[in-house]
Amino acid sequence: MKDETNNPQAELIVKQVLNAWKDQNKHVSTFFTKHDEASYLNEVAPGRNRAIYLLGHLIGANDGLQPLFGIGERSFPELVQIFSANPDKAIAKIPSLSELKQHWEKVTAILTRHFDTMTPSEWLERHTAVSEEDFAREPHRNKLNVLLSRTIHEGYHMGQLNLLSVKELVA
Repeated sequence: MKDETNNPQAELIVKQVLNAWKDQNKHVSTFFTKHDEASYLNEVAPGRNRAIYLLGHLIGANDGLQPLFGIGERSFPELVQIFSANPDKAIAKIPSLSELKQHWEKVTAILTRHFDTMTPSEWLERHTAVSEEDFAREPHRNKLNVLLSRTIHEGYHMGQLNLLSVKELVA
């Protein structure tokens, strides 16, 4: 693949994607300071996930970027079973909101530090879940595309979390 390191357009695109990811992270962080702790134990809508479960799920998804991008191992591998491999309420004992907020901040800080040092050409490299052969055929399966997907994922769950805010206002 062509080296995009000195390409101003590539730098701008990467900056925009990274800023969108950071903005979504801020929305998540801010949301979990809006209400009293008990509110986050409520379902965002009848029969849907609890807000605390969605926070754990987002931590697990973002934490998974570390091995996917070759940064390191997950910081909180135990969260996968609780918040990704099983539906909400399948596991009775979950971390507290305070603990999850600390995990969120730690994972976000680790990723942000790493992401801020990446060049456009590094963003366009393959991630660890795609083989070299597949990447040669499908170069769009790169780290930047994964970050776009995770940003959309966070936005989707923020939409669900905002249902809790609406429910709280109506109640």
